[in-house]
Amino acid sequence: MANVTLKGNPVTLAGSELKAGDSAPDFKLQDNGLQEVTLQDSAGKTRIIATVPSLDTGVCHAETKRFNDEAVSLENVEILVVSTDLPFGQKRWCGAENVDKVKCLSDHRTVEFGKAYGVLIDGGGLDRCLCRAIFVVDGDGKLKHVEYCSEIAEHPNYDAALDAARS
Repeated sequence: MANVTLKGNPVTLAGSELKAGDSAPDFKLQDNGLQEVTLQDSAGKTRIIATVPSLDTGVCHAETKRFNDEAVSLENVEILVVSTDLPFGQKRWCGAENVDKVKCLSDHRTVEFGKAYGVLIDGGGLDRCLCRAIFVVDGDGKLKHVEYCSEIAEHPNYDAALDAARS
């Protein structure tokens, strides 16, 4: 299990830590139109999957905006930002922030994605939220890059994720 903290305090995560080279677990998430989205829906493309606690926090906001801006320069790459925010809140946030190049997806129904990717926070103030992590999945469903941010309140290594997506 990844060692993760929130403002220096340890956080317990449910599920197993994934590593580069593993097969990316498939999932069923909801988009902000309440439609089901799976990993297989974008097979053949490279996927950057960013997990965040909530779009309504400063670092999550900045991270999602950064990936939205980077998306224009990435060919055959789909960027998914996953949280347990309700799809209605994600839709409101994306509209207010002009985020239209990444797909914001919700794991609020079952949190099975969070468990499968080892990012589900178990207990504490962020119980049932997702920790900050980045997964880059190749077109065949293999993980090329994995980063569990050791401190949830800090930004991920954008350059490493973007380099992995471009390679």
